[in-house]
Amino acid sequence: MTQHIMKNIDFSKVLEMEELVQYQEGQVVSRTLAQGKPVSITLFAFGEGEEISSHSSGGDAMVYLLDGEAEITIGEEKFHIKKGQTIVMPAGVPHALQAVKQFKMLLIVVFSF
Repeated sequence: MTQHIMKNIDFSKVLEMEELVQYQEGQVVSRTLAQGKPVSITLFAFGEGEEISSHSSGGDAMVYLLDGEAEITIGEEKFHIKKGQTIVMPAGVPHALQAVKQFKMLLIVVFSF
């Protein structure tokens, strides 16, 4: 029997990434696709005005917006990103995310081994 590294996603099937996580008003919804020592892959859907407060990660974290608009703070700098744009939040640097409009994102965190 084969043990899959990825989870919560269909294999050998064409999927629309944006449809794999749904908005829920007043909530941040997440769907973990992979979680391990070298990499973490998670989909998120943020209701408008929702946020993740400042924190730091042990790995470099790349955000790719699938839909909507977000304000992302990295260190002391704020960035306004929209659907189709991406930004990398370096390991060890505090960062925060807030939904300017509801948004969906793919988060990939890569850790050193």
